Amino acid sequence: MSVRLVLVRHARAAAGWDTHPDPELDELGRAQAAALAADLGSEPPRLVVTSPLRRCRETAAPLAAAWEMVPVVDAAVAEIPSPLDVPMDERVAWLRAAITKQWGDLGPRYTTWRDAVVARLVTFSEPAVVVSHFVAINAVIGAAVGDDRVVIRHLDNCSRTVIDVDHGQLRLVAPGHEADTLIR
Repeated sequence: MSVRLVLVRHARAAAGWDTHPDPELDELGRAQAAALAADLGSEPPRLVVTSPLRRCRETAAPLAAAWEMVPVVDAAVAEIPSPLDVPMDERVAWLRAAITKQWGDLGPRYTTWRDAVVARLVTFSEPAVVVSHFVAINAVIGAAVGDDRVVIRHLDNCSRTVIDVDHGQLRLVAPGHEADTLIR
């Protein structure tokens, strides 16, 4: 029996990765989160799992409210960590370079992070909506299709990538909507 996961990239944040460590959603982001809840809220309730970062928790909140549940906050689906030696104002430049590479080019800290994201998702035993991040969802897509690129799809805010988990294996059912993603 397979388990269906809907991976949602968080809605648009109010600040960039180089200016705020944990920004809230901006006005458009809040509207995107409400639209997500309207689109999925009539489906049968599923487990809602979210990254601990505020933009993900705020994206998950309207859907969890529609399903009358409390989202599970899970650090395993959090954002890719920035290098310890990169100052905040240089994080975007680092990320823009990193997303053009293969995972192996980034070194063991990042392949371990990628593997942990994938390992967490294959443990799900019930259908879930997982609100996460651009790079984390790409890591899962890569694992499902056997592609070692850091970024395979330029996922839009609130895009939905559908993955089936079957006996510890990931299968890409439907990739999320792409956009000219602004890495900021």
